[in-house]
Amino acid sequence: MHDEHTAMVDRGAFPDAVTPWETKSWRAAALDWVGGHLTERGLGVDGPLRVRLRPWSVLVRVPVPGQDAVWFKATPPSAAFEGPLTAALARWVPEHVLRPLAVDAGRGWALLPDGGQLFRAVLDREPVEPREWESLLGQYAGMQRDLVAHVAEMERLGVPSARTADLPGLFDRLLDANTALGPDERARLTALRPRLVDWSAELAAAGIPDTLDHADLHDGQLLRPAPGRFTFFDWGDASVTHPFCSLRVPAERARDRYGPEVLPRLLDAYLEPWTGDGRTTAGLRRAAGLAWRLSALGRAASWGRMFPAAPGTTPGAEESAEWLRELLSEPPFRG
Repeated sequence: MHDEHTAMVDRGAFPDAVTPWETKSWRAAALDWVGGHLTERGLGVDGPLRVRLRPWSVLVRVPVPGQDAVWFKATPPSAAFEGPLTAALARWVPEHVLRPLAVDAGRGWALLPDGGQLFRAVLDREPVEPREWESLLGQYAGMQRDLVAHVAEMERLGVPSARTADLPGLFDRLLDANTALGPDERARLTALRPRLVDWSAELAAAGIPDTLDHADLHDGQLLRPAPGRFTFFDWGDASVTHPFCSLRVPAERARDRYGPEVLPRLLDAYLEPWTGDGRTTAGLRRAAGLAWRLSALGRAASWGRMFPAAPGTTPGAEESAEWLRELLSEPPFRG
């Protein structure tokens, strides 16, 4: 491998983030691991590394000769399930995801192929009609249905369990642990709890099984290899919960781009694979509204999956609090 001193490092909006990359022995071990897997494939490194450091991951773009780059990703211990989950998804739903080149579950490392263009890059380069987002959501919902059969296996891999019926307990833990909420906000959220218990119970009774929720399915975490086809990756925020919790993030991104009038189309596209089994359109829409609101819990929980920081600090507390506040907001459509 190239000397890490030739790497170009991007810290984004987190210049003070503490990651394992700062430890020389860790860098050396990680790059040796990558180099060993490249050597097994008859590959070398062709150019400087590009390193992206965030409080929740270390991502290294490794250029290789004669083909696209490969990507090394390291996750915190609380998200170490991501590599094994990525490998399992490549077995269960290979047409929808990236197949990792190597995974070290104990160290939270994965080596991934280049999967092509980010959907965000496509959006920046050319006009994209809302029907592309409809295709995205329909494909993703179909994949979620296929994964229902693997829920127990996902939980054994360490994917966090946030079963729909158990969401009030998750709410209690998040509220108790958060250090960024003010007294008035905490009181408002505490007063909301009886309604949250009712929403969770109603959603659980709707008859739609829990499955994998990506939880952060935005255009920067999607690949579009061809019009109308998408590849899903980056599972560090995922949990096992109600599938409809996945709708919020991509729908909000599309709403920001096209306006609120796009939401009914996206909702219909996402719900279509869940029709049948005696479910009504009204019932599905009601469930989607409940899940939209409750999805804030999964987003709040994901901000706890950070690399250990300096003693006395609570990384992600403010971001988690921001999502807890979202529980107080009405969904943008009527269920």
